Amino acid sequence: MMDDLDLRILGILEEDGRISFAALGDRVGLSKTPCWSRVKELEASGVIESYGAQVTPEAIGLGIRALVHIVVGFDEYERFEQAIIEHQSVRCCHAVTGEYDYVLEILAPDMAALDELLRNNLSRLPGVTRFNTSITTRMIKSAGSYSSMI
Repeated sequence: MMDDLDLRILGILEEDGRISFAALGDRVGLSKTPCWSRVKELEASGVIESYGAQVTPEAIGLGIRALVHIVVGFDEYERFEQAIIEHQSVRCCHAVTGEYDYVLEILAPDMAALDELLRNNLSRLPGVTRFNTSITTRMIKSAGSYSSMI
């Protein structure tokens, strides 16, 4: 069971996953070793999934971000999900309720590449019966803190 100290540690790690255990301990009022132990326990229990860099898509040539809402034939869910897991252009995929079955976030270098991806690739994935695409004009908020929601 997590306590307030664990939540404070998570909040700091969400802001700076590269912080040293000594600096993290200083910020939460622990010495380095007990702080390290708490982080290792959060990792072992699955609360902390991974660490990674936040890359700016535009900085690496991916200037178009789109949300693709997809309807999949009832008997094709497993094949569709496997294809999505393996697909390099899909940043994330959510199974959703409502009019559509899935929402994908995809990135592309430009509109021509997005059009190619939609017409000749995503539309032909197993079970896709229809889809609707929205282009993101600007990001208002990204990667909010989970620990602050508790």
